[in-house]
Amino acid sequence: MSLVIEVGDRPGPARDRGIAAAAAAIKRGELVVLPTESVYGLAADPFSAKAMRALREAKGRGDDLPVGVLVGAVRTVDGLASGVTAEGRALIDAFWPGPLTLVVREQPTLAWDIASGAGHVSLRMPLHPVALAVLAATGPLAVTSAQRAGSVPPRTCSDAHDQLGDGIALYLDGGETVAEAPSSIVDLTIDPPVLLREGGYSLAALREICPDLVDSGNP
Repeated sequence: MSLVIEVGDRPGPARDRGIAAAAAAIKRGELVVLPTESVYGLAADPFSAKAMRALREAKGRGDDLPVGVLVGAVRTVDGLASGVTAEGRALIDAFWPGPLTLVVREQPTLAWDIASGAGHVSLRMPLHPVALAVLAATGPLAVTSAQRAGSVPPRTCSDAHDQLGDGIALYLDGGETVAEAPSSIVDLTIDPPVLLREGGYSLAALREICPDLVDSGNP
């Protein structure tokens, strides 16, 4: 049976209990569902083969499923990525935390199982106090939307539970998510950088910081 903790919309004892329980579950190699600004995410320790296998099984996907990584602090980026460009750092300064995912080159020495392919990793810092508090307690987490493959990403904890069931150690219920759009995705491994998906930040807003950004839909 999964544990569900209502973490509310403000700090307090319930939220503290939820953060502590999430950190403990992640340390044990278990899965946690947590809110981000747009959808609920399914989180695991990216350095635990057991946890990553469980994450993919919960999603109903195979070992080839690439999984992005959420970070709770900008300084974490240099431990996970190599060769982050000046444009990438400018985008981080302007838009993190927030709905911007950056595809960067991963540090080649990392022993993790994110199945990124080509030595790349997708990084983001979420704009949600619960997610940030969990990340502060655990370090970077592999996070994918908390739904079965082919289903609609959940915007409430109960929707996530309906899809993933009791195989998840812990659900953190932070109410309905607020952002309508998913994160924008910028590929920084290409010169000039390419906007792979326009989401929470528009192409125009991103180009104010990164003027050379190419729109993949309109090169």
